[in-house]
Amino acid sequence: MILLLRLFCLLPYNCQFLVEAGLYESADESARREEVLGELDKIVKDWVKQLTSQRGYTDQMVEEANAVLFTFGSYRLGVHGPGADIDTLCVGPSYVNREEDFFIVLHDILAQNEEVTQLQPVPDAHVPVMKFKFHGISIDLLYASVSLLVVPSDLDISQEAVLYDIDEATVRSLTGCRVADQILRLVPNIESFRTTLRCLKHWARRRGVYSNVTGFLGGVNWALLVARVCQLYPNAVPSMLVSRFFRVFTQWRWPTPVMLCAIEEEELGFPVWDPRKNPRDRTHHMPIITPAYPCMNSSYNVSTSTLRVMIEQFQFGNKICQEIEMNKASWSALFEPFNFFEAYKNYLQVDIIAEDDEDLRLWKGWVESRLRQLTLKIERDTYGKLQCHPYPYEYADPSRQCAHCAFFMGLSRKEGVKIQEGQQFDIRGTVDEFRHEINMYMFWKPGMELAVSHVRRKEIPAYVFPEGYKRPRPQRHLNHQHHSDKNDPGNGSPDSQLKRKHDSTGIDDTEPCRSVKRASISPVHPKTSSPRSGNVSDEPISNNQQKVTSNASGGSQDSPGSGNQDQTKCSSSSHASEKSLDSVASGSKCVKIEAVCSGDVTSKHVDCISPVKDSTAPTVAVSTTLKRVAEKVVLELVGSESIGGNNAELLQIAETDMGNVLVENLHFGGNGVPQSGLPEELEV
Repeated sequence: MILLLRLFCLLPYNCQFLVEAGLYESADESARREEVLGELDKIVKDWVKQLTSQRGYTDQMVEEANAVLFTFGSYRLGVHGPGADIDTLCVGPSYVNREEDFFIVLHDILAQNEEVTQLQPVPDAHVPVMKFKFHGISIDLLYASVSLLVVPSDLDISQEAVLYDIDEATVRSLTGCRVADQILRLVPNIESFRTTLRCLKHWARRRGVYSNVTGFLGGVNWALLVARVCQLYPNAVPSMLVSRFFRVFTQWRWPTPVMLCAIEEEELGFPVWDPRKNPRDRTHHMPIITPAYPCMNSSYNVSTSTLRVMIEQFQFGNKICQEIEMNKASWSALFEPFNFFEAYKNYLQVDIIAEDDEDLRLWKGWVESRLRQLTLKIERDTYGKLQCHPYPYEYADPSRQCAHCAFFMGLSRKEGVKIQEGQQFDIRGTVDEFRHEINMYMFWKPGMELAVSHVRRKEIPAYVFPEGYKRPRPQRHLNHQHHSDKNDPGNGSPDSQLKRKHDSTGIDDTEPCRSVKRASISPVHPKTSSPRSGNVSDEPISNNQQKVTSNASGGSQDSPGSGNQDQTKCSSSSHASEKSLDSVASGSKCVKIEAVCSGDVTSKHVDCISPVKDSTAPTVAVSTTLKRVAEKVVLELVGSESIGGNNAELLQIAETDMGNVLVENLHFGGNGVPQSGLPEELEV
């Protein structure tokens, strides 16, 4: 009873916190949205009447011709915030089709409207959609042609009869509206549901787990999870629902499905989620089932890696909520942003480059939609031992003169899986396969390039951190060499990072380590106007840094050295803080590079030696024996493995010369098979 009273007392602050966080739009913006929807409704009605007249129907038929506009998603559920897009569905008669009438005729009508900008048709998407801005408001417009000659203004699309004699693409287009309506019918208290959902969507964004496209959960997924908790606690206030949400899903045994109602099986013949009949459904890691027929898994994008991340975040939320209930923490602690750039020792950096902002928007949309595949391929090729945490936020480098953005992925080895001592992971072939798929983009233009690189935590570029944040530069002497990660910089959360515009300053090429001159592996391939396959080559880059780069032609280009920077202002050359997938550990010196070229494939072999001990480093007073210091170094290199076997040999090296301990890098290669070496780079 006391706990219940505490949660009731928390309710006013909970709602006030959401208001102060800017999660509610103003009355003026709400009215503006209504006006925009009204204008769009008139446009689609006139469009259908125009087509009806052109196809020779009677005047009465033209007069009765109609299209109905529905909304779904966050706007329909009543949980949208300022600047959110509006998911809309246009339902038209049977003689108005999607392929020509919607994506060509209506597209041209919208293109001629001065208030329509950023018009982008996506006809080959899983759910075909037309994206654009209307009076500055983002619209996602879907189309469904139903088996009616005249669409009534009061059409109820929640009835199964609307699904008769339509294809599966149309069913998927109708599903969003049908699911949103069904959720509102199945929750016991709509206002409590809305407040709780707003709170948890805000929390998910702050913690970096709100993104369906990258393998986390999107708006409808979070709505279904919250709705299920509302069903389990029908009389609870939002504060208690938030707390119970984390308690329930911390203990949930995935892949047990989350369902708001029993799965319906109608006689219409559309496939429904059923792991007993469909082998593919058995592979889903986090099934969250839609409540409207045909029932589907709305979270099929979730992988083992992203599920692990979300479970960890649920556990974090549950811990904070327990502290809130005991008056040991406030609500602000729950919404602390996730320190992504402090969470891992190794990252993949995906740089997306284009000639201008419009090209970047199109190119980035394509690459971002495929990033989930990179996560799945890494899991596949390392047999699940190397886990990938994609971060769903983009960052822009203001020093580049061309349009640019970057995504990051944290890398870590799977906990609880025994890994051989010194094991490394080779994923160069995995990345090559990913780049090949990216290069299949049919709307590629010159200047669209992609670069995937491996960076360590201390080499994360400065532009991902908040304005004014200065990263400490620890001295490279023995005292700090093995503890530099503890002093790593702070938070690169999306809420604190303001995206900056591209300016005309040059690329910062600060040298963190000794440069090594390298020879070109393959000749320069000029850009072409159409995608094609090409050789994978190394770039001779100053600062001893390599980068796996790609443009849509599939070829990499050799860029000149640091003395010719003017020629590479808009190329995908390495930033000083970046390393390629086939580079060696920071401080190592590459002494030999062999290239074996066969056809369009270039395989690289890099032999590395450990860095030479810095003779200028100050003498460090050691209070313990050299034996104990060496043991500590070895433990940091091999993680939790016991000292013995090859480790004893490494211990002998450490005792002989503390400055010459061989530190192998996390090694990426072509076949995805783990190689021998020390896994220091994979330590969490």
